[in-house]
Amino acid sequence: LESTVKVKTSTMSSIRFMCHFCRGPLKRTSSSETLGLDLSQEPAASKFPSAQGGPGAAPEEGSASGMETDLEELQESASGWTTLSEDEISWSSPSNFTLLGELGSAGTLSSIQRATSGVFDILAGEELGHPLCEGCADSLLEQLDTQLKASESDIQNYQRCLETRDGLSEDARETLQGELKAVELEEARLAQELEEVEKNRERAAVALEAARAETETLEQQERQYHRDLRELQRQHLELQEELCSAEDRLLYAQTQLAWLKRTNAFKAAFEICCEGPLAIINSFRLGCHPTVPWSWSEISAAWGHTALLLLALANTVGLQFQRYRLSPCGDHSYLKSLTDDSVELPLFCTSGQSALVDNKFDEAMVAFLDCMQQFKEAAEKGEPALCMPYTIHVGDGLMGDPGAGEFYSIRTRLNTEERWTKALKLMLTNFKWSLAWVSLRYPHK
Repeated sequence: LESTVKVKTSTMSSIRFMCHFCRGPLKRTSSSETLGLDLSQEPAASKFPSAQGGPGAAPEEGSASGMETDLEELQESASGWTTLSEDEISWSSPSNFTLLGELGSAGTLSSIQRATSGVFDILAGEELGHPLCEGCADSLLEQLDTQLKASESDIQNYQRCLETRDGLSEDARETLQGELKAVELEEARLAQELEEVEKNRERAAVALEAARAETETLEQQERQYHRDLRELQRQHLELQEELCSAEDRLLYAQTQLAWLKRTNAFKAAFEICCEGPLAIINSFRLGCHPTVPWSWSEISAAWGHTALLLLALANTVGLQFQRYRLSPCGDHSYLKSLTDDSVELPLFCTSGQSALVDNKFDEAMVAFLDCMQQFKEAAEKGEPALCMPYTIHVGDGLMGDPGAGEFYSIRTRLNTEERWTKALKLMLTNFKWSLAWVSLRYPHK
């Protein structure tokens, strides 16, 4: 039992008090009389809760365990007690205060019991609600003094008001009552106005939110408008570039059109010139001369260009040939009889020197003169009339030179190369005059 009491006494000796406000440890006075407790007297064995076995009974092993249990229950019954080691503080206790520190190693179990009971009596009484340290107690006192002064000031004000009311006359009281009612009415009116103002403020807040939403929408639309504007400006620049390019192309086309209007299509398509005794059409020599090298393929090509020229002139004046139809096919051109489909007269020759005695080739050249004579007759009827410098005699197949009084046969049979070439030269000269006349008579064609 003594060992158990010593253990419990050493355990209880580590108890300290903590300030409820600042949670700091409370300083213990040098003697236990500050608590109004007497720790020097030994309690009777019969008064200790755990010694109920009878007076003068010797302590037994069960009594020791019972006393130990009673001490534990006593310690646990204080919900605010926490046993800690020395110099440690418990901040997790849900109670109003925490017991720390030493109470003295000389105390007995009965003194510890009386001290504990006294502490609970003080804490449960009206003198002290919570343990406080000196600093917190001073602060509490200052706050209470301030509240006391304010209460005393209110009491004095109320006293003066009562004295003033008691000294007023009946008329003054009625006047004050009227003023009070007016003030109350004014207060009610102001409260109503305040309520209206609050409602207006709420409506204004709602309107402000709507205005902000509308502003955000307008800002988004403005940003979209700016993007659309930039896109339109880009398209405008592209269209301007395309317009400038189109204007340049138009100017070029107008220039080319003006140049083409000034250009003679017949003169551009058919170029006729003379080179010594030979006449040349589109760089092909029509005729032959002993002093100039020549070939029948070149003469056949020249005849093809000449046939194409005559057909183009006839189409320009709207002439339909009689008796023969021209078929210009390059160096294999020919004339076909309109009365006999089996008759086809070639305007080309591939048999070398024997072509000078080729009757079909001669007949084709005479038929060509017939077509040329028809064109001359149609052109002489126009305004202005065409006047060819050299005459044509279709029946004899001759080209006449009125200035020299000479006639040259278009046939190769019984003819010389020089005279045949001269007849071809006179014929091409008539065509050169015909080109000039068509350009003057039909400028748009």
